[in-house]
Amino acid sequence: MGITWIPGAERLGGGDIGGAMDTPDEPPRIVWHTTESGAGDAEFDSTADYLIEIGAEPHVLYDPTTDRIGQFGPLDESARALRNDGDDRTNRTGRVCVQVEVLARASEPFTDYWRPGPNFAALLDAARSWGVPDVWPAGDLATDGSDSTDRDSDTWHSEGGHYGHANVPGNDHWDPGPVDRSAILAAGSGDAPDAADDESAPSGSGDAEVSLAKILAAAGSDPDAPQGATSHRDDVLVVERALQAEGLLSAEWVDGSFGTRTQDAYAEWQGRCGYEGDDADGVPGRTSLEKLGAEHGFRVAG
Repeated sequence: MGITWIPGAERLGGGDIGGAMDTPDEPPRIVWHTTESGAGDAEFDSTADYLIEIGAEPHVLYDPTTDRIGQFGPLDESARALRNDGDDRTNRTGRVCVQVEVLARASEPFTDYWRPGPNFAALLDAARSWGVPDVWPAGDLATDGSDSTDRDSDTWHSEGGHYGHANVPGNDHWDPGPVDRSAILAAGSGDAPDAADDESAPSGSGDAEVSLAKILAAAGSDPDAPQGATSHRDDVLVVERALQAEGLLSAEWVDGSFGTRTQDAYAEWQGRCGYEGDDADGVPGRTSLEKLGAEHGFRVAG
């Protein structure tokens, strides 16, 4: 099985937005939408609330300017972002049908100005863990509201990969606009993490592993090193994504460096865990790190 909850993604709403897929034997896919709005934290929060209010939640909400990411429901169940194609429930097509709403406008392709980071890479890794291939089966995306695009039902059901909202049969929107399709694929890490073992809950559902020894080494060396220095980037990124999801670390500092901003954020996490004084100094201990991992889908090794 694949990743159901993206490591580091904020949890939006109650986590129950859809149901089982109608055609789980058909290929997996991911569909890109734009919210037709601006970006930034205020827009992110208000858009999330609005989508919940009208019952049109996608799986994922993403800000291309800050790399902020939130998730409404598990990737192995349906979302609510697509119209049906007659009796064909397009939200429930395929092994997975991951719906991503990007805080952007179709008329201003977000790949012209975006700042993809580790959260975007984690999103693509999660899609790839379900077998979503790095292809765009329906071809070109719409360039404006009057442009016709391929909404072929046979392609939709028989070919997995990346689709724009403009490519989905039964739908009439032209988003996400003429984004750079190759840039979207290239922004991921290209190396999907292992699949999740426990898909029953948003927290602790991932299968990533973090070395406590490497985190301690990074916390001891990165703060005094030159700006942006990384000693154990992959392990630190997992921890930073979890801190970001807790609202303790800004997206711009989720960079794989256990610098002073990450240390301060971790000290706040230790405070939430009940530690005080020297016990909340921003240097991870096993107990607090394991608690963070249980909440955000990673294990702690020696």
